[in-house]
Amino acid sequence: MTGAPAIHAAEFPPGIQNFEYRDWIPGLPEGTLTTITFGVFLAVGLIICFFMFTYRNPQLVPTKKQWIAESLYGFVRNGVAKEIMGPQGVRFAPYFATLFCFIALTNMLAIVPMMQISPNSHIAFPAVLGMLSWLIYNAVGVKQHGFFGYLKASCIPTGTPVLMYPIIIPIEFLSNLVLRPVTLAVRLFANMFAGHMILLVFILGGVALFEAGGWFMAASPIAFVMAVVMTFFEFFIQILQAYVFTLLTAVYVQGSLAEEH
Repeated sequence: MTGAPAIHAAEFPPGIQNFEYRDWIPGLPEGTLTTITFGVFLAVGLIICFFMFTYRNPQLVPTKKQWIAESLYGFVRNGVAKEIMGPQGVRFAPYFATLFCFIALTNMLAIVPMMQISPNSHIAFPAVLGMLSWLIYNAVGVKQHGFFGYLKASCIPTGTPVLMYPIIIPIEFLSNLVLRPVTLAVRLFANMFAGHMILLVFILGGVALFEAGGWFMAASPIAFVMAVVMTFFEFFIQILQAYVFTLLTAVYVQGSLAEEH
């Protein structure tokens, strides 16, 4: 039982029905545990188990499993946190590493058999992640500068003439304090949604061509080959989007801590 609707040629081209998923456990209230929610629980469980297992008995000279976990964490700590924020970024590295791992893993569910969809292709999950990052960088900014000092630092760039305040302040307020979580969420959602639809087009197109018979059947292998090619391309996009989301969050936190903009 996959939790997803069966794929038939009659469903080509893909439509909203391809985003309607059955419950995995009969008897529970409708929508309690769909493919999407199961994917989120699965990703959280795998991340927790992975780091608990690899760090169960940490060694000064790391074992292979410990080295894998340390390399993953070190990539985010050194390549994102310290690269963007300097030494002070180390204290935010655990959040950035968790964010990267969760987004990357939930994205990759889109190419895992029996799942074949990322929770991030539904706007609710990217919206929650965007709002969480928004709360963190704003809380850090308020703690660093005070509430009104943070508002001033966010809305009035250094060196702005007073006469430009009526124009600059609303633009900077919307850009820095309102739209950032929206752009974070929409970027992730749009890429995962588009990737899911592209794979559906080639897979369902191959099925439709095969069932059409004749010369159309001869063209069906091309669609299936393209589905495989796009799966590898989608894997690259999934990791890239996890990195971009984490990187932008680090940039926003760094901007909140900066004395001047």
